[in-house]
Amino acid sequence: MRVLYSHRIQSRDGQSVHLEELVAALRRAGHTVLVVGPRTYAAGALGGENRLVRLVRRRLPSWAGELAEIAYNVPAYLRLARAFRAFQPDIVYERYNLFYVAGALLARRWRVPFYVEVNAPLADERSREGGLGLVGVARAMERFVWNRAARIVAVTGVLRDTIAAQGAPRARIEVVANGIDMASFAAIPAPSGRGETVTLGFIGFMRAWHGLDRLLQEAARHGDERVRLLIVGDGPALADLRCQTEALGLAPRVRFTGLASRNAVPCLLAEMDIVIQPKAVAYASPLKLFEYMAAGRAIVAPDQPNIREVLAHEETALLFDPAEVDGAWRAVLRLVEDAPLRHRLGVAARAEIARRGYTWRANAERLADWARADLAPRAASVTAALEPAPPRP
Repeated sequence: MRVLYSHRIQSRDGQSVHLEELVAALRRAGHTVLVVGPRTYAAGALGGENRLVRLVRRRLPSWAGELAEIAYNVPAYLRLARAFRAFQPDIVYERYNLFYVAGALLARRWRVPFYVEVNAPLADERSREGGLGLVGVARAMERFVWNRAARIVAVTGVLRDTIAAQGAPRARIEVVANGIDMASFAAIPAPSGRGETVTLGFIGFMRAWHGLDRLLQEAARHGDERVRLLIVGDGPALADLRCQTEALGLAPRVRFTGLASRNAVPCLLAEMDIVIQPKAVAYASPLKLFEYMAAGRAIVAPDQPNIREVLAHEETALLFDPAEVDGAWRAVLRLVEDAPLRHRLGVAARAEIARRGYTWRANAERLADWARADLAPRAASVTAALEPAPPRP
């Protein structure tokens, strides 16, 4: 199978991990993949945002930046069209981005199956959090892309329901969670369960909505000297978190590593006994959860529908009520006191990866299966057209 992968990613963070891991899995399975996106993407550093994009969003009114996003479709389409003619793909696969319609237009022009991967309802998200000037245009372009797709790949069932509620054909929406490459985590030893201290860890790109500030407040309020915090990653919230740690008197118990390469993640997880997702967007499929599961660590996470799609309370994690004060910390302390429970939850979480196919390899296989099903009618019609006509009586 030949896949033309279209994207408009500018930053090197979780979304780039998803892109690169899926592409690598497809290639390992023997498929040929051509990735076409912004030329600046390859030069970006892990954890960084494109400087030009950041400057435009800071200096221009929202509607002006959005017009620039719309205008980007012209060079993007021309670049995709050149790639299409040279590559002759079987399908076009696109990571959805707001105001981006180049892939949908291309697939309609050449009548090939178009799959769009949706990780967030971006018109809603940007309206709510970052401001959106051209709301009507954004929603119309979003619906255009979703309605042109042969299949829409949503990362959670919650997101599927949101997309369907906004007019996308529900029958075309597939739910495929994020995944993990288990080979990278094969050598991680199980936590020892011994020692006077327990390490609570977090790995991820740090933004204000990840809830680490609240976790630090809970750690300071309870003051349990047995718990050490290991916080791995970078992001716009990091400086404030460092200052908060000092102000709360937690500096002796908290270690910030800063940005870590993807290859370093398994080793850092090996230092952790308990891992936490302090907060999660309602429709997200957090990549860190699958890293935590693959490492066989005891997980603490918020009890909400998208998280329950992956984790089960008391079986593969301890889930806490996000509205409950100190709920996360009480779950942490329960695990601090109960090493056998930590071990049981970690083993079960790791086993769940294989049982439910939470791997990039399995996701690539699903994509290949869809393509075979969607391409079969086209192949049959071509075969029928090439068959000689029956002789006339």
